[in-house]
Amino acid sequence: MTIQEAIQTRHSVRQYIDKALTEDVVAALRAKIDEVNAKSGLHIQLILNEPKSFQCAMAKYGHFSGVNSYLVMAGKKSEDLDEKVGYYGEQLVLLAQMLGLNTCWVGVSYSKIPNTYVLDEGEKIVCYISLGYGANQGNSHKTKSVKDVSNASDATPKWFLDGVNAALLAPTAVNQQKFFFEYLAGDKVSAQRGVSLVGYTRIELGIGEYHFEVGAGKENFDWAE
Repeated sequence: MTIQEAIQTRHSVRQYIDKALTEDVVAALRAKIDEVNAKSGLHIQLILNEPKSFQCAMAKYGHFSGVNSYLVMAGKKSEDLDEKVGYYGEQLVLLAQMLGLNTCWVGVSYSKIPNTYVLDEGEKIVCYISLGYGANQGNSHKTKSVKDVSNASDATPKWFLDGVNAALLAPTAVNQQKFFFEYLAGDKVSAQRGVSLVGYTRIELGIGEYHFEVGAGKENFDWAE
């Protein structure tokens, strides 16, 4: 499976079967975690064979079951922490899909179990990502139109449209898609987040930015300051 295919086929999954992650899958995830932590300064951690975090009342309310492995998305407190978690976390989500796993971004439907993760001074947990072999492959959801989330037109290059279409497949809370991509002169692109009572828009902007890069091709543009 290519990363483009992973973007197309990946959907949020909340129910998992009782099957441990294989050694080669774990090794691939750990290698990618080390890579993105080194690049980003985040402190993402892979937790295996630990079901208690998703046995709380909130997890049951969120319809999670069978979750035994997950990612703790943590890093030093900063203005851009949530956006970095989204951008680099989605790289792990798509790798998991390519490895035959299923995932779900989890904002509140979990509990923090002591001694299952490590936080260094000044760090905080932003969210979790459930991992495992899904009882199903999830469902696709209706998305907004290209015009709703961008200034794409007949005058913008094809790679920009490809990037926007990839961003429209990015996971967002309650499918809110509160982001906007603007094509600017000199092949620059501006990405902005909208206002939401649900929250999570900074994380979702990071996720959307990574999807846009995959769809558009990083070599074709620069992000605007």
